[in-house]
Amino acid sequence: MSGRLDGKVAIITGAARGQGAAEARMFAAEGAKVVLGDVLDAEGEAVAAEIGDAARYVHLDVSSETDWDAAIAAAEELGPLNVLVNNAGILRFTAIADTTLEEYMLVITINQVGTFLGMRSAIEPMKRAGGGSIINISSIDGIGSKNGLVSYSSSKGAVRAMTKTGALELGQWGIRVNSVHPGGVFTPMIGEVPPEQFDMGHAQLPLARAARPEEIGSMVLFLASDEASYCTGGEFVVDGGWLAGDINPFLPAAPPMPAMPPIPA
Repeated sequence: MSGRLDGKVAIITGAARGQGAAEARMFAAEGAKVVLGDVLDAEGEAVAAEIGDAARYVHLDVSSETDWDAAIAAAEELGPLNVLVNNAGILRFTAIADTTLEEYMLVITINQVGTFLGMRSAIEPMKRAGGGSIINISSIDGIGSKNGLVSYSSSKGAVRAMTKTGALELGQWGIRVNSVHPGGVFTPMIGEVPPEQFDMGHAQLPLARAARPEEIGSMVLFLASDEASYCTGGEFVVDGGWLAGDINPFLPAAPPMPAMPPIPA
C-alpha cells in the first residue's frame, strides 16, 4: 500500500534526528507534506533537504508559544493542517534524592508542557481543516516506571493522561488524539551506545532486542492515516513485549538464556 497520507500536511517535533526524522521520512514517502520542527537547526535542515520538496524545516522550541505560532503558520502555507506528532523529548537519569528542581522542570517543560502547547496550538487549524490526528509520543515509562526516571516518567504519564482529555474534548470536531508508548528504541537519545550493546540490554524481552525508529514510526504512520479513523484516546504500545510480563527461565517454554559477555580480567 502506498499514498497512505496523500494530501495531508503534518508537523513532527523533534524531527532533526532519531525517531522524529524517521517519521518525517516515512510520512513524506506516503504522500504527506511535512514540517520538521526542532532546535537542532543544522541537522533539521539537512533532513528536510534530504527529503526534498515535501519537507520544510522550522526552528521549534516546543516550550515556546511564539515558536508554535510560527510552526503552525509554516504548515498552513502548505495546506490545511491534518496531523501533529508531538515527538520531541529528553531523558535524564537521576535518583529522586539527587534530582534538582531545575533538572526536573527541564524534562517536564519539554516533554509535558511542549506536548500541551502543541495540542493546544493544533486545535483551531485542525478545526479549519475539518478534523485531524494528534499523536503524542509517551513511553512505557508513562504506564509503569523504573528507578532513576522520576522526571521522565512523570512527564510521560502526564502525556498519557492529557491524550485522553484531548480525545474527549476534540472528538466533536473530528480530531483524534492518541498516545504511542515505545519501549527501548535505538536513537541518539540513549547516547553513544553501539546497537548490539543496546540490544543486549533488552535480551530479556520476548523479541530479545530493542526497537529501531522505523518500527515506532510505523505505528505513528498508522495513527496519522485514515486507517485509524475510529481510534481516539487509545494507548498504542510498541515495546517488543516489555509490558507483557516476565520470562522466568526456570518455567516451561522459556527461550534459551542469552550468552553473557566475558568479564574482563
